[in-house]
Amino acid sequence: MLSFEITPRRFIAGTFSFLVLASIIALFFAYREHAQQVALPSVPVELKHLPYYAFCSFNRMLAAYVIALFFSIVYGMAAARSRAWERVLIPAIDIAQSVPVVGFFPAAIYFFVALAHGSRFGVEMAAVFLIFTSQAWNMALGVYEAVKTIPEDSDQALEAFGATGWLRFKRLLLPASIPKLVYNSILSWLAGWYFLIACEIITVGPANYRLPGLGSFLMESTDKGNNFDLLMGLLLLIAIIVAMDLVVWQPLGVWAEKFRYEFAASSGPTRAIGMVGMTASIGPAIVLAMRRIFLPPLRAIGYVLQSRPRVQMLSEEQSQRFSHTAKIAAAVAGGIFVVWVVGSGLAALVRALMQPWPSEVKDIPLAAVYSTIRMLIGYAISLAWTVPVALWASESANFNRVITPIAEIVGSIPATALFPVIVLFVIRVTGGMNLASILLLLTGMQWYLLFNLLAGINQVPADLKEAARAFGLSRLATWRKLIIPAILPSLITGSITAWGGGWNALILSEYFTYQNHTYQVNGLGALLDEATYRTGNSVMILVSLLSMVLVVIVLNRVVWRRLYDMATERYRLDY
Repeated sequence: MLSFEITPRRFIAGTFSFLVLASIIALFFAYREHAQQVALPSVPVELKHLPYYAFCSFNRMLAAYVIALFFSIVYGMAAARSRAWERVLIPAIDIAQSVPVVGFFPAAIYFFVALAHGSRFGVEMAAVFLIFTSQAWNMALGVYEAVKTIPEDSDQALEAFGATGWLRFKRLLLPASIPKLVYNSILSWLAGWYFLIACEIITVGPANYRLPGLGSFLMESTDKGNNFDLLMGLLLLIAIIVAMDLVVWQPLGVWAEKFRYEFAASSGPTRAIGMVGMTASIGPAIVLAMRRIFLPPLRAIGYVLQSRPRVQMLSEEQSQRFSHTAKIAAAVAGGIFVVWVVGSGLAALVRALMQPWPSEVKDIPLAAVYSTIRMLIGYAISLAWTVPVALWASESANFNRVITPIAEIVGSIPATALFPVIVLFVIRVTGGMNLASILLLLTGMQWYLLFNLLAGINQVPADLKEAARAFGLSRLATWRKLIIPAILPSLITGSITAWGGGWNALILSEYFTYQNHTYQVNGLGALLDEATYRTGNSVMILVSLLSMVLVVIVLNRVVWRRLYDMATERYRLDY
């Protein structure tokens, strides 16, 4: 019998459901004239438009995240489970994460915008694609690390029971990836907000597309020096981040704790990664509301599918023959597609490089040296504070719960919001852009390290910590013998993604415009920005990107990949 008792939790969930639907309908009707417009030449800086801008930006972020989530699961698991795929996919992702967001502008314009004939839909697809490029790589590497470090005993146990294919994915691979996916999802949203301005204002030479959204609003406010509107936009962004923590990340963090490796049954309380305390009941209530909204139609679809007449099952021999034929067909189709893509890409590359090269190309080697030095300094500063914070979080559960939402808020603030502070204090005091460039570079590097380290800390089994205390190990000895070795794979993954984020941040740290004045230093980011935003020279854009990719590949092959292989082999948790 159905129960219609109205409890406070059901009342909150029902009220929230009504408010969400009503807000969406109200926003649609209030701003329906904007939805019919193509990309705007400029975004009106008026506070009355802020709710609609936030609505648009959030939807773009959500669409990009859903695509990135499916991509990362498929990509990361394929790279981790197959040595042959690993040799191809991991170098490819090393290259992809080293390409700054502006490096994807030509592809976004010439493919998505041209595909939709310059319509608003095409520009929206381009923006979602650009946000995807800032979210997907670290999630895929997180899945790759989680699967690579699965204890061998767990893998062998499933093999002993004959679990293969979908059952192995469902019972082992996906559960093992969930804690990493949760933390890297937070990081992906952080990166999406950070690069939102670049994704909503797409410019290559004379081609300029601006979409209504929080990113474009913040950029327009910064360009016009309207600090009050800039502050209001940032406050709304922070409100969205806090709401996301309460609605999504806090419940997911509690749920992800169920998938930690423990050598014995854990009796400790479940830890949340987000904001807790008096707001702890809000997240579960909202999750319940979402279930009330989405589960009924999904159940109806499942009922319809189950009620359909069942198809006659194939025999085991027919099934094996069909599977073998399907694998061959898929391999042939995949090979043809790869050959076509690679061949087309090489032909396009040759045609582009055959064009006359601009004189600025001779500045690239020295610019690469300067950019690498700034990256090294930024990485050293990031390590200097993130590792102690992670070690402190391993000792204090309360600090662990507090640091994550603070990092979410601070890390999501776009670098353009810091331009007034950088200009007023750093540049005028030091008289140059080098220190300002390093500080801006930090905003794109340090959070990758911090979130990966926190994810590694939360994966250390509680019973191993208890064992360290039982043996009377001091705090320093526990860090040296247990915590640091356990988080070393996460540190290497965080370092790889931090360098990728740093190369992305070069476009904001080495060249920026504030109140019609351009500030820049010699570096690859500055050369790429100038070629993208001012001259639109495709050859210079291509050569700058290739130079950046070459530096990243050398560093990854010589340093990070060797360290990663060593860490995953020597410091994995095994029974």
